[in-house]
Amino acid sequence: MKVPKYLNDKVIIQRLATKYNLPLHVIEDAVYSQFAFVSSTIRKGEFEAVRLPYLGKFHVRRGRTDYLDKHNERSDND
Repeated sequence: MKVPKYLNDKVIIQRLATKYNLPLHVIEDAVYSQFAFVSSTIRKGEFEAVRLPYLGKFHVRRGRTDYLDKHNERSDND
């Protein structure tokens, strides 16, 4: 199912629910749960990479983790 770029997520969810004959809440759970998982993993602060099929890998760049480590060391010394 090809969806134009200008459609918002609610329209896409509605189309998927219609296509697969499923309730809206089931489609919403499937769509939003993967991003909730990525968000909770990143918020843990362990800088783990998260790979989502067909979307790619979400990770913190190495330079950013080095910067945060140095910044946290300075804060601990104050």
